[in-house]
Amino acid sequence: MKKIISFVLLVIGFAGNAQSNLPQSATDIAPLLIGEKIPNSTLKLIDGNAVSLKSVLDKKRTILVFYRGGWCPYCNLHLAALGEAEKELLDLGYQIVAVSPDAPKNLKVTEEKDKVNYLLLSDSNGDLAKAMGIAFQAPLLYKPVIAKGSDGVNNNFLPVPSVFIVNLDGEIEFEHITPDYKHRISNELLVAAAQSLKN
Repeated sequence: MKKIISFVLLVIGFAGNAQSNLPQSATDIAPLLIGEKIPNSTLKLIDGNAVSLKSVLDKKRTILVFYRGGWCPYCNLHLAALGEAEKELLDLGYQIVAVSPDAPKNLKVTEEKDKVNYLLLSDSNGDLAKAMGIAFQAPLLYKPVIAKGSDGVNNNFLPVPSVFIVNLDGEIEFEHITPDYKHRISNELLVAAAQSLKN
């Protein structure tokens, strides 16, 4: 009996550590670096169907964007701004893919509200954000809003807003990571980076 109790306590300890292994704040993250490969992950489309990230990245060079959720006004401004740069980026041979912890049904709300034409994907359990090294422990005041946004799946992490330019081999060629969620990469800088990498 003691062995069983010890084992249960050990498992609970590991589970607690797994959650606390997330960086404490946005400035403590250790993101993947230029030259490293984007890890494959199964995400969800707006219709709730699963999709392999690799199958998406294999199609075209990609502007891969991570945002906090459709509840974040700064994220909505950024998504709308990306929409304005989309034609230029498409003409350069890129696709835009934006990932958040939002549940598929909330991606649909964001798509309609921000008039987004590019692909939105759901990473509610945070597997991809954590593998990318950009997830951190959400402050307590955010927990209700992220739980609602993810339809109850996520109540402990936020992704640091990030933009990666990824080649057809899934390698990171450029990254812009902003622990201060109020500041995002400008379209001018993003398009300039995309143009320089294409040449």
